[in-house]
Amino acid sequence: MKIGVLALQGAFREHRWMLEKLGVEGVEIRKTEELDEIDGLIIPGGESTTMGKLLNDFKIMEPLREKMAKGFPVYGTCAGMILLCDEILGSEQPRIGGIDAKVRRNAYGRQLESFEADFLVKEMGDQPFRAVFIRAPYIESVGEKVDVMAVVQDHIVVAKQGNLLVSAFHPELTEDSRIHEYFLQMVKENKK
Repeated sequence: MKIGVLALQGAFREHRWMLEKLGVEGVEIRKTEELDEIDGLIIPGGESTTMGKLLNDFKIMEPLREKMAKGFPVYGTCAGMILLCDEILGSEQPRIGGIDAKVRRNAYGRQLESFEADFLVKEMGDQPFRAVFIRAPYIESVGEKVDVMAVVQDHIVVAKQGNLLVSAFHPELTEDSRIHEYFLQMVKENKK
């Protein structure tokens, strides 16, 4: 199995290291044709406006949407979550879309309001996550096809719709690999 990590901007190296820790080949993706060489894609945290612009500039946006429509698994963290939601409140910035959700950028405030929190993700056992939220978004509302997997401070922070998974926090900055393992399971099921 080979998992791509979008490497146009943001915390892509940390995701690649997490994949390697799990014994999976992580590949940095910067070109459209590289999408055909991977089984799933992680879109890291970073600056969502810049990433959206670069996805268009590098002509990756449309081919990625086409692959996603055919079941290609994608996991977005923080900025990746913003890019995968259909609506970004208060912003017309470029986005990939795919998840029937309304997301709010920098929802908890500026860098100084970044925080850590413990919470459960029901699909990942009864051990709480210790999650790092850095200028994090949250999902304000979802459509009926979206599975809400975790809530922090009354806001949706982990959700899934079909082959798309999103989290508002940065799991690559902790030792807890469960959400990456969950995504890898999604990829395995897609390959069957």
